[in-house]
Amino acid sequence: MNDRLQKVMAHAGIASRRACETLIETGHVRVNGSVVTTLGVKVNNSDRIEVDRVPIKRESPVYFVLNKPKGIITSVKDEKYRKTVLDYFKHKVPERIYPVGRLDYDTSGVLLLTNDGNLDYLLTHPKHEIKKTYIAKVDGIPDEKDLDRLRKGVKLEKNIKSAPADVKLLKKVGDNDQSGLIELTLHEGKNHEVKKMLNAIGHPVEKLKRINFAGIEVENLEPGQWRPLKKREVRDLFELVKNR
Repeated sequence: MNDRLQKVMAHAGIASRRACETLIETGHVRVNGSVVTTLGVKVNNSDRIEVDRVPIKRESPVYFVLNKPKGIITSVKDEKYRKTVLDYFKHKVPERIYPVGRLDYDTSGVLLLTNDGNLDYLLTHPKHEIKKTYIAKVDGIPDEKDLDRLRKGVKLEKNIKSAPADVKLLKKVGDNDQSGLIELTLHEGKNHEVKKMLNAIGHPVEKLKRINFAGIEVENLEPGQWRPLKKREVRDLFELVKNR
């Protein structure tokens, strides 16, 4: 599969993506014997890439699912030195993996991690409308009128409206039914979208968990546990984006 040269270099552990771009622009990189100084050049698995005449070693693609706990940063690193999702893989996975998309600090559940830049792009690009399903505990009990607003799309900000969502009330929670559990399936991935949607109908989120991303679930994983994706799951992911 074709991918951008700087991304392939970064995945091989040469340097950060930005530093790899600098190496390219300053003439340190050759592809199939020819110096490349233009960013965005696409390479494939058969191309020979050298940095200062030393061939790079490419990583085989790997795919994982983590049951992300609440209170963990979805990032490769954090400037405030807070715990990130990659800390769970440290010293256990040698490849340079990174999260596919994001989950908020206070949101738990399904998070994919990979070193496959092509699949990451396909799963996160808005045009592919990848399904994401959440369970939200909300303040109060939404009625059918509230749920219908979510099904049609609600105004999030000025001139911004959510796409229609599949939604249902699962059950009422608490002695006096002061909270409700809602299941929502979205086909887009705007920042904080679930929280904004539920705020818009007057039922703010108290707790949020993603239970499915592109057909992948955490199954029996406890918070903080992870597993490699099964071959079938990886195949299904590629089939999913291929048919979009």
